[in-house]
Amino acid sequence: MRGGAQIIRNVRIFFITAASVIIADQATKAYIAARLWPNQVIEAVPGVFNIVYLKNPGAAFGILNEGGSLRRVILAGVSVAALAVIGFLVRESKDRLTSFSLSLIAGGAVGNLIDRVRFGEVVDFLDFHIGAYHWPAFNVADSAITVGVILAAFSYYLKPRRA
Repeated sequence: MRGGAQIIRNVRIFFITAASVIIADQATKAYIAARLWPNQVIEAVPGVFNIVYLKNPGAAFGILNEGGSLRRVILAGVSVAALAVIGFLVRESKDRLTSFSLSLIAGGAVGNLIDRVRFGEVVDFLDFHIGAYHWPAFNVADSAITVGVILAAFSYYLKPRRA
């Protein structure tokens, strides 16, 4: 069993990082919602990047865009289940990189869950594209989840394997 100091350090990393992601996510979404109207596009870097105000009722890449109240319950349930698994994993994590990566994922999941519970949809506003080919718009929470998953995979492959 690990020492208490390591658990406390990992939990501290987890909560500080997750809270930072949640605050940044909610602040940027509120800023966009207060300054733009739905579907408005501001060309930030011509031909590459726009600031947009999109309301996404589904999940990543338009998954579950249809479904009404059932969709909201399913997406919220998946988020809560993921957060429970992350909570277990963070408690069991033995290194800071794993705790950090899981905190990014959790912070992003909570940021999007807040939107789903409050509004039934998530605000997306970052739109990268090359000409007419657009990557689906996303937000700070989505970015944190993506970076967290990449870092978690990196952390997993860095761990020494026992024979």
